[in-house]
Amino acid sequence: MKKNVAIVYGGYSSEVVVSEKSMAGLMTFIDAEKYNLIPVLVTRDEWSAVVDGTHYPIDRSDFSFSRGGSKVGIDFAYITIHGAPGENGQLPGYFEMIGLPHSTCPSLVSAMTFDKYVCNNYLRGFGISVADSVLVRKGEAVDARAIADRLGLPCFVKPAAGGSSFGVSKVKTVEGIGPAVAKAAAESDEVIIESLLEGTELTCGLYRTAGRTVVFPLTEVVSGNEFFDTEAKYTPGVAQEITPARVPDAVRDKVQAIARRVYDIMGMSGIVRIDFIVNSESVNLLEVNTTPGMTVTSFIPQQIRANGMDYKDVFSEVIDDILSRTK
Repeated sequence: MKKNVAIVYGGYSSEVVVSEKSMAGLMTFIDAEKYNLIPVLVTRDEWSAVVDGTHYPIDRSDFSFSRGGSKVGIDFAYITIHGAPGENGQLPGYFEMIGLPHSTCPSLVSAMTFDKYVCNNYLRGFGISVADSVLVRKGEAVDARAIADRLGLPCFVKPAAGGSSFGVSKVKTVEGIGPAVAKAAAESDEVIIESLLEGTELTCGLYRTAGRTVVFPLTEVVSGNEFFDTEAKYTPGVAQEITPARVPDAVRDKVQAIARRVYDIMGMSGIVRIDFIVNSESVNLLEVNTTPGMTVTSFIPQQIRANGMDYKDVFSEVIDDILSRTK
């Protein structure tokens, strides 16, 4: 009997538009002949299964819904919410409480990786190279001069919890730090300010099952803007995404090895993507993404194609492995 797989999308943040596109991508990537695929919208106002354009309210006690007088249960949740509550540990924690297998990392791991300051400083303790950074909480006074003296200029100001480059600024002057913090604080209660890392931007997708670890080819990101901002990510032609990356084999192997180590250190699960800045001196981790984008043009689908793999085989392997370990 076919398993019912919910593709959980939506969310509470500016990234809801990206989530909708990832849901549409997953509806084509996951084998519909093997699983019953059911989009499930999760927002602050609504939890609903969306079937043939009709919204059926989700019973939050077990994540089921009723259709035509019959109860429809869910066997597996594929989370593709970029931001709260999918990527920050809240939704994984809920699924863990009700005993529903899901596609992403355990709730604690999701919460840690979602907070860039917490994640980077935790990994620094394991010898992973990351940018020097300062944390500012919403409402705190900002000593722009002290920040500039410590981190140098330019520096990056980002929401500590968030993705898709919403609220991110590259700041070149002391005077620009305050407004950039305010912009980032509109997306997150905590703001991380990081020193500039110069070099080649690379991203590495990977997943692990009981039988093997699959590390995808690297993607090299070349932005037409000053950095890989929201416009560069989602506007055709503004950035080049080159897979496999144009780097020496030794660099590729080192980045992939660090990605595997981070996966192990964090105790991750499912498909993740880890971003790096690489220069002649070091391989620097930028951030860890536990629910990477899944549109046709997103990094992970690009890397699956470059690895000569079939989408349906990859997602079936991930789903079946998690199901087998959570019986």
